[in-house]
Amino acid sequence: MENRSPTEWAEIVDRIKAGDQDAAAILYKDLESGARFFLRRRLNNAADVEDKLHDLFLIIVEAIRSGELREPNRLMGFVRTILYRQLNLEISLIIRKRETSADVASLHFLPAMEPTPEDTMASRQKIEIMRQVLGEMRQKDREILIRFYLEEQSPERIQREMGLSKRQFDLLKTRAKARLQDAVHNTVTGGAIIQK
Repeated sequence: MENRSPTEWAEIVDRIKAGDQDAAAILYKDLESGARFFLRRRLNNAADVEDKLHDLFLIIVEAIRSGELREPNRLMGFVRTILYRQLNLEISLIIRKRETSADVASLHFLPAMEPTPEDTMASRQKIEIMRQVLGEMRQKDREILIRFYLEEQSPERIQREMGLSKRQFDLLKTRAKARLQDAVHNTVTGGAIIQK
């Protein structure tokens, strides 16, 4: 991360609060250099690092815009706190997955299970909700999600064909994914998606 004075950070925070995209880009660039290195040393998967970096950026910008950051000149302390929280959450999820997953080697002895009618219905409902939500999303968000996740196109191809920089693509993809998750969550009755 760039070595900026607390006064400089306070000015950048004020600019972000006012909606200045250049100030947000300065913050992102500094996060890219420092936080990426920190996350790479602790997470094995490069995709996880990129996702966590974008999540960190969005959390911090949202906190700034909503006034949660009370001392703008202490932005880097706030960033470190959020970074450690995100990392601890990720590590907790990894541990939980290990604890709850079955021994894969022993699974080949189990007979294949056909989906129950309930499983089939739940799967159809999820697909229908996803289609409905995708249909209601902004065209650019929908296009990025479909091309990246469903058509499995490379980020480079999508960037080139949509005229986006890497940073724009990453931010649009992260935001579109978050919007999709929020919309699905709000569409499902009771506010909870049944996990199968």
